[in-house]
Amino acid sequence: MAANDQNDDGHDSNLPDLGDAIDIVTFSQILEMDDSEDDREFSKSIVFGFFEQAEETFEKMDTALEAQNLDELYRLGHFLKGSSATLGLTKVKDSCEKIQRYGKKENLDGSPEKDEALCLSRITETLNTVKAEYADVETTLRNFFNPT
Repeated sequence: MAANDQNDDGHDSNLPDLGDAIDIVTFSQILEMDDSEDDREFSKSIVFGFFEQAEETFEKMDTALEAQNLDELYRLGHFLKGSSATLGLTKVKDSCEKIQRYGKKENLDGSPEKDEALCLSRITETLNTVKAEYADVETTLRNFFNPT
């Protein structure tokens, strides 16, 4: 990538607007690993691998929520938070961090929350939110990699 194709923040100015749910600087770093901007084979494999991973994790979260297993929800929230952060999926990452905190029986500020039913209720609401956020970025990224 030529230096004049980059903005002051270091991302490729030739990229389309991917919306506010994707941190363009982080995502650009993934794209820089591609051998060719024409096929984006490497970055596409990472992103599509994340799609599979996220969908499997959501299924596990649904099962853990049904079982009221806060420890498992904490673990799964932490796992998906890291994966989504790597790709720059900021809204998904932020929601997963909430699930992680609630699964750890914490409020968003990190203070302890002893009411497990409240934590489970908050996770239920946040899980619905993160699934919608994920669906939005999945559509955006599938369109990016497979323009029609």
